Amino acid sequence: MITRLHKTAGSPKKTARRKKTTATSTTTTTTTVAPTTTTTTPASGPPQPVGGDPGPWNLVFDSEFAGTSLDSSQWSTGWFGSGITPPVNSYEQECYDPNQVSVANGSLELSAIAQPESCGGLTRPYASGLVTTNGTFSFTYGYMEARIWLPGSASIADWPAFWADGQSWPTDGEIDVLEGINGRACAHFHNSAGGPGACANGAFARGWHTFAADWQPGSITYFYDGVTLWQDTSGITAAPMYLIVNLALDGSPSNVAPATMLVDYVRVWQH
Repeated sequence: MITRLHKTAGSPKKTARRKKTTATSTTTTTTTVAPTTTTTTPASGPPQPVGGDPGPWNLVFDSEFAGTSLDSSQWSTGWFGSGITPPVNSYEQECYDPNQVSVANGSLELSAIAQPESCGGLTRPYASGLVTTNGTFSFTYGYMEARIWLPGSASIADWPAFWADGQSWPTDGEIDVLEGINGRACAHFHNSAGGPGACANGAFARGWHTFAADWQPGSITYFYDGVTLWQDTSGITAAPMYLIVNLALDGSPSNVAPATMLVDYVRVWQH
């Protein structure tokens, strides 16, 4: 897989980050996970995680994307900036445009279109959407989960992602709960030592699926549709992280535009 280089954001105290890791720094395994369409809402009481540790869990963040606009008390658009912003790193070929972020029918919609836009001093061929809780919500340890409809048909299109990040990359760590890489659903954990991960077999595009990670002292365990995908126990960080959901394009054969990523909910629980 390809390493995505991380670029410095506008603030001198914050370094942007992420993603795809080279074979020299990543141990990537393949796990078979049977896709399902399980939901997490019990008959009564607050929703609980799909699969994983049974708890007890306390729901500390719950974004259901109700209404007709993004809840600004939870989320903002753009990568370390407002309006149209540059992408997370130099491999991405889109500008993040708030016009590509919407809320409708109980879901967050992130859209990618073939529309040249200028950001970061360059004109890029695509415009797409990103939302983040940076500045509104961060946490140390917990179970993060999202129910997502990924773009694509037989395989995942583009580079959709649900992840968490600290303020100083890679020292504070990065938890890639889900990222579509070469058409597959993959998970990674990045720290100063590298970015090991795992990819799942199965058809995860064009259907609702849950993607989760249980971040605890000394371990991160990833769950796809409630089934354990992979666990990392090396160099687990403890600095607070915020959440990001985005739809990127990197020029790979899996790129498709127009495309839409839907998010039913994003939740975080803690013990």
